[in-house]
Parts: sequence; structure tokens; C-alpha cells
Amino acid sequence: MQDSHGNQLSTEKQIEDPPGAKQGQSTVTSVYQTKIAGFCRNVTVVWSKHLMNHSLYITVENPNSDQHHTCKIDLKPWHFWNKKGFKSFEVEENNIDIFWDFRSAKLSSGTEPSGDYYVAFVCDEEVVLLLGDCKKEAFKRTRSRPSLIDPMLVYKKENAYGRKCFSTRARFDERRKESEIVVEGSFSGGKEPEMWISIDGIVSVHVTNLQWKFRGHKTLTVNRVPVQVYWDVHDWFFNSSGPSNGLFLFKPGLSKCISDDDTDGGGGGGENDDNDNNKGSSQNCLTEGRAPAPDFCLFLYAWKVE
Repeated sequence: MQDSHGNQLSTEKQIEDPPGAKQGQSTVTSVYQTKIAGFCRNVTVVWSKHLMNHSLYITVENPNSDQHHTCKIDLKPWHFWNKKGFKSFEVEENNIDIFWDFRSAKLSSGTEPSGDYYVAFVCDEEVVLLLGDCKKEAFKRTRSRPSLIDPMLVYKKENAYGRKCFSTRARFDERRKESEIVVEGSFSGGKEPEMWISIDGIVSVHVTNLQWKFRGHKTLTVNRVPVQVYWDVHDWFFNSSGPSNGLFLFKPGLSKCISDDDTDGGGGGGENDDNDNNKGSSQNCLTEGRAPAPDFCLFLYAWKVE
């Protein structure tokens, strides 16, 4: 499968899971770009959940070497665990302070908290990265000013495990709240396999005969923002060597060129069957006069368990 720029969407896009991650352990990885200690650096934030244990792994890139700076926070469910804390480490002789407060965080449903928490990264009395929705509390506690350069979320990857239902969240427009994304499949009951992709409770993609349409692409509109959706669930049906996963990519913005009939793709080979099923249809280049598409991508790896 390929993205709108012709790049292969394969396991090469996966980044490393956190140390100690196990098969069946759900993880959410977000990579941000922000200015720390005079350089624009990547900050990788990994939320990990296994049974009753949550963990947070933070890695700050060192652009001048392969040695990165890592911090781990255990989010233990026990009542005596201190859910409010502070850690400090050095990045090229610059102190990075990390403040967090999970006392009221909603941790039960998903891999990452859904609200009522903050994690603040402070360098040179600036909050260079702020996670969570308790922003006022974070600035009050850190006694630091907001960074002059806003952090940018580059991409997000989630490993989700389930029998037929997989969910994640993404913000396709910085001015709006996160959208809830649910992928659901029907694989039993004597009927042909089907798949639904819902965004904020609305079914946006419905694929029938999924075993033959295991790859596809569709353009959606989410809160007036065009979003490219690609899927490849080949391994759900044809992988017998081990655990099977489907790959879903969500990217805001328009493809360089898309056909008049943006239909579900077919199996076998491609992201779209327009060339086979709609021969002679004209191509509309829709980028003229529009702002360039954001760089953000969401990768959902949906691991189907029996």
C-alpha cells in the first residue's frame, strides 16, 4: 500500500516500541518537534498499557549523536502511589524538568489518558511541550512561561489489540477537539467479512467482501477538513505465520490528484481500483489554491486476536 506521495506503507514506517514492550501490550506513540536547548528536536512520547499497568516513556533526541535521553514514569493503579511527581535530567548540559499530575486522570478505558491530567516539559523557564488538558494547573505549578515556538505533532502510532473492534483518537484540526476513530469488523456468522470505520460515531467507510477488498483508500471530510484514509488488512485473512495486524493510515489534507469517483479500493494490489473500474475518468488536481496538507499522520496497527 502507498500513501498520497507514493511511499510504501509497510512495517518500515513503524518506530521502535518502548523497552520491555510485550506481545499483546497496547502502545500509543506520539512524536513531537519542539525547540529544546537551542535545537529543534524530536520528543517521542510512548504510553504503554498491559493488564493493570500503565507506563509513560519519554525520549528526547540528541541531533548531534545517537545517544538520546530517556525518562520513564510508571502510572501504577495502587492507592498509595504518588500520582503527582517531578523528574529532571540533562540534555547537553541543559536541565529538562518534567512535571506531571495524574491524580484525576482518566486511565481506565484507553492506553493513554483521555483527560484531567498534564505532563509539562520545562527548559530555560519555558514550557516547551505540554501534554494533557490541565494547562492552567501546569503553568501555575511550573512557574514557567509558554514557549515562543509551538510544538508540532509529527505523527502518531497506536498498536491496538482486539477481536473485532479497535479504537484510537486524533486531532485533524488544531482548533478542534480530538476525534474518536473506531474500526470494527465482522468475521463470523456465515456472512462475507465486512469492515466499518467510524469517526465521532458516524460511519464514514463501509467495506463489504473485505477478503477481496483488503486494501483501499477513501477521502473523508471531518469537521470540514479533508482526511485521507488508507487501509491494508491483507494479513487478517492471509497470514498464517503468527499474529496478524491491519494497517490504517489517516492523513489530513488532499491527495495531489484524486479521481472523480473516490471509491473503496480492491484487493490484490493497490490502494485504489479507479484505474481498473473507472477507465477514462478525468483526474482533478485539487491542491491548486489551497494550503499545503499538514505533515501529521496517524498509523493504527490493529492486531486481531482470536
